[in-house]
Amino acid sequence: MGSKNRIAKYILPIILKDRRPNQWYVEPFVGGCNLIDKVDGLRYGNDFCSYLIAMWQALQDGWIPPQKFSEEEYKHIKNNKETYEKHLVGYVGYNLSYGAKWFGGYRRDKAGVRDYALEAYNNVMKQVPKIKDVLFYNKSYDDLILPPNSITYCDPPYENTTKYKTDFNHEAFWEWAKNCAKEGHTIYISEYNAPKDFICIWEKEIASSLTKDTGSKKGIERLFTI
Repeated sequence: MGSKNRIAKYILPIILKDRRPNQWYVEPFVGGCNLIDKVDGLRYGNDFCSYLIAMWQALQDGWIPPQKFSEEEYKHIKNNKETYEKHLVGYVGYNLSYGAKWFGGYRRDKAGVRDYALEAYNNVMKQVPKIKDVLFYNKSYDDLILPPNSITYCDPPYENTTKYKTDFNHEAFWEWAKNCAKEGHTIYISEYNAPKDFICIWEKEIASSLTKDTGSKKGIERLFTI
């Protein structure tokens, strides 16, 4: 949910413009890997969802997900997660759900028009060669030990939008980001709004599923730094 694939071409040149040789690129909220799969060199991807990280690690190790899942299979996995391998649960929970929201409802095919399960499979398998050497971790963002002077791009849950599966303390996150900058890391953050200490360096209006709970179909994507 909240994929950055559509804006990668705009924000990555900004984020990487001053990157030095052997400087780490870190994503504490790696999600669907839609930015990190377009970055070269030393990369470190983290996410709080253990199922999601299990999926990426399994894909790195050569696991190939099934191309088809029925709605009945989807519901059974949703209701019996403990009886399935974590990487399979992660794959189904995100890739086969409407809007990529964690088990947010099975995304039904449009007969003769779109096969969503196959599209998800093809999209993920295209990413696999691009994330082969990413180091994946499953921690809370504030438990990460960042490599010295890293470029750190954060795509946290957006405030006042569609909720993720866990609550998120936005105030604590912004304080953490400020401390990271003080430690010498270059911090970039995607959000709609930020505290006054942070500077907006890019913005663009984008249609988004994140704003549907506010009655809007669009939001102003912004990139902040400090």
